[in-house]
Amino acid sequence: MDSAVSLPPDYKPSENEEYMNEMQLEYFRQKLLDWKKSLIGQSMDTLDDLKQGGLNQPDQIDRASLESDKALELRTRDRARKLIAKIDEALKRIEDGTYGYCEETGDPIGLDRLEVRPVATLSIEAQERHERMEKTYDDEV
Repeated sequence: MDSAVSLPPDYKPSENEEYMNEMQLEYFRQKLLDWKKSLIGQSMDTLDDLKQGGLNQPDQIDRASLESDKALELRTRDRARKLIAKIDEALKRIEDGTYGYCEETGDPIGLDRLEVRPVATLSIEAQERHERMEKTYDDEV
């Protein structure tokens, strides 16, 4: 989909229009691309910070604190990397026409859920089923 659709600046998907029409798909495509751009920008800032070094602090407590901060930052960036992969998968679903539909049931995921979690692949009902099954499995282990 090559952004042939031009969105009004104040466009928000509405229940009053056809689900996953071109405008809604473009809206979520732009939302996903903006989110990805933000995550990549944050990752670049992290890389710049890591290149600065700073672990040669003479004080052991300062050095330990800095190492702890950098480890936390790296874990955060790893989560961002995984999220970028999910964003890319969502963008592919927009391209192939499956975006916005539950991968388990084929039912619409819903605009409210996608607004909050644009990378969602399951309807709320399917997600709750998965979580109940995980809890049951965790309780058995």
